[in-house]
Amino acid sequence: MAVSKGALDGLFVLDLSRILAGPTCTQLLGDLGATVIKVENPKTGGDDTRGWGPVYARDIDGTASDLSAYFMAANRNKRSIAVDMADPEGQRILRHLAARADIVIENFKPDGLMKYGLDHATLRKTHPALVYCSISGYGQTGPNRNKPGYDLMAQGFGGIMSITGAPDGAPMKVGVGIADVMCGMYATIGILAAIRHRDQTGEGQHIDLSLVDTSMAWLINEGTNFLTSGSLPERRGNAHPNIVPYDTFECADGHILLAVGNDAQFARYCDALDLGATAADPRFGTNLARIENRDALMRLIRPAMQALSKDDLLARLTAVGVPCGPINTIGDALRSVQAQARGAVIDVPRPDIDTGRVSLLGNPLKFSATPVTYHRPPPRFGEDTAEVLETWGPDGSENDP
Repeated sequence: MAVSKGALDGLFVLDLSRILAGPTCTQLLGDLGATVIKVENPKTGGDDTRGWGPVYARDIDGTASDLSAYFMAANRNKRSIAVDMADPEGQRILRHLAARADIVIENFKPDGLMKYGLDHATLRKTHPALVYCSISGYGQTGPNRNKPGYDLMAQGFGGIMSITGAPDGAPMKVGVGIADVMCGMYATIGILAAIRHRDQTGEGQHIDLSLVDTSMAWLINEGTNFLTSGSLPERRGNAHPNIVPYDTFECADGHILLAVGNDAQFARYCDALDLGATAADPRFGTNLARIENRDALMRLIRPAMQALSKDDLLARLTAVGVPCGPINTIGDALRSVQAQARGAVIDVPRPDIDTGRVSLLGNPLKFSATPVTYHRPPPRFGEDTAEVLETWGPDGSENDP
């Protein structure tokens, strides 16, 4: 297929990461036009997530491929090579590719790549312009540096689980690997900032990033609430600590979301639901007052909402400009007219799969001059090894690191 140049066209990325945080970052870089070489271990069958079913793309004969849905979520726009970094020849290949790379990203334990000569300190001796990003559970320093890091542990350690879930229930993790995904986002920002610095000075650098550090950074208002007050935030289910009413509300045939962001919206909300007395009550006249009298307000407004249908409630509130919305299933969201209009789902050709394509979540970035492109489907394990080595390997046709 025709490929237009992306914003990062010309950047060469050696991806030594696996699972989700690092691959999320390198998929973003690939979407934006960078050439991404994903290195997979031939002894293990590649990235762990290739085996994280039960959902897989099916080969033409109907059998499960090595393209699990989990793997495909973070690995398009990459070439996969099968190289054993524990083997001297594998190390020679990878050091050569690193020498021509603009960016190396890895998520081994701290110091885990030193024995292969693929750590930042070793590579920068001959390649001082290299931007090298290390992702780990707890970072390259600190007492927990050698502990393994998984998304669940990061959500637990970083505090987000303590404020997620029903007030009378157990702490809950977010339904997807949000600590990994956000770490990948921060990695992308850090790498692009380091590339900007490299382009201005010729100097590369090492980016030290951890799942736990980023998890604490995106506690946002709840983290700052604690730092300002000294009081631990509480689990409130879907309610907001600083805005009332802002929650999930039951209605006659299901639930809706309501997000009253200011006092004028609250007045319009009360008018739409014939709650004039509530609007006039000084206990609820300002957002601060509603926070202080949250329980009393809920006792008044929940019955009024329970008496109306979803469609009726949404129509009434939308008509007066009160923020509200449905609670979609993933299917509802991805099949919606809005999702179709915005390219939230994409189909990428993959002729060796029984459907001839794979369906993926689209990149949300919309560029006016350098649009995101989907020029490579998630790769089969090692399928690009010969091409990469013939083109960029130690004895390849573009042997000019």
